[in-house]
Amino acid sequence: MVNRQQTIWGAVGAAGAAVAGLAVGAAARKRGRIAADRRRLATQLAEGVGGPGEQPPGESVSVIADDGLRLDCEQIAPLDGGDPKITVVLVHGFALDRRTWHFQRKALAELTEPRVHQVLYDVRSHGRSERGPRESCTIEQLGHDLEAVIRTLAPEGPIVLVGHSMGGMTIMALAEQHPVLFEERIVGVALVSTSAGEVGSAGLPKALLSRRNPLTRGVGLLAKAQPTLVEAGRRLLGDIIWAITRSFAYGDNNVAPWLVDLVDTMISANAVDALTDFVDTVNTHDRVAALPALAGCEVLVAAGDADRVIPFSHSERIAAELADATLVRFTGVGHMPMLEQHEAMDEALVELVRRSVKRVDGEPTARPGLLRRLRRQA
Repeated sequence: MVNRQQTIWGAVGAAGAAVAGLAVGAAARKRGRIAADRRRLATQLAEGVGGPGEQPPGESVSVIADDGLRLDCEQIAPLDGGDPKITVVLVHGFALDRRTWHFQRKALAELTEPRVHQVLYDVRSHGRSERGPRESCTIEQLGHDLEAVIRTLAPEGPIVLVGHSMGGMTIMALAEQHPVLFEERIVGVALVSTSAGEVGSAGLPKALLSRRNPLTRGVGLLAKAQPTLVEAGRRLLGDIIWAITRSFAYGDNNVAPWLVDLVDTMISANAVDALTDFVDTVNTHDRVAALPALAGCEVLVAAGDADRVIPFSHSERIAAELADATLVRFTGVGHMPMLEQHEAMDEALVELVRRSVKRVDGEPTARPGLLRRLRRQA
């Protein structure tokens, strides 16, 4: 006799297959329109926008988190071979990986005043890092993981932390857990397209960010019960998912297709149920009380005002809590300013690094003003 658990998984799989079958016709038509749009954009932008380009060489290394999980990391030295003066640790966001920093890793590697030692890594259950058990997929644990990365790969010297989206939340968790670290070694912080709390109050509906949502629960259950079916659905709806990715990642629908491909590839590389493991922790994130630990650092808060994932108002809230923070507003830009407006993002980060080094050297730092608006390039 089939046991109850098998019956439940069978019902979930059958329901998923039925829904997929009903969607095939409409999806095929929409997929054709989106594919044509992708070809049109690629043709129009072929002469004016370059592709991925060469990347500075990095050294792959593993860091073992405090619970024994392996984190896949990378170190990048200054391109001119000189001695670095400061370490920059870059932390990516939810559903992505360290390729998020495609442009910034090159800009920082080329920097000579000052020279930078870069540390990048894939957070647990993302990219090339090991999959963690669901109970470990919390922002609190990500804060502990970041501390392990720092302790292992940047055991001494001044540090600048750069976090995007959930990566920014990870930095806040670290500040909550190790405030003394921000007094003694961390001299600069960049919080990009992130939030200190109430993530679901605006942007993506709060219900979508909770496991209590039947859609989120259903996707998670289906992904665990029928991973092959879910991955087949991903391939079937590839162009539609690509269009959704473009809509939520970027403010400009005419963004170069390869930039959408990059985000789409990062998301697709992660198992669906691994991503749903993080839903509750993002939904319940509330670390406004941790922000004062950053007050002794040079702080950059940057985001696009067309962000549909975490609205710009969340960055304004963070900047209001940190009176000396520099707030950069990317006009018309979505959730990925480091890709959509990489030159402006590079400039802001380099400026932050230089101010941070001046702080280490005891020199006065001149901030460029509370709010700087950067318009989207035509």
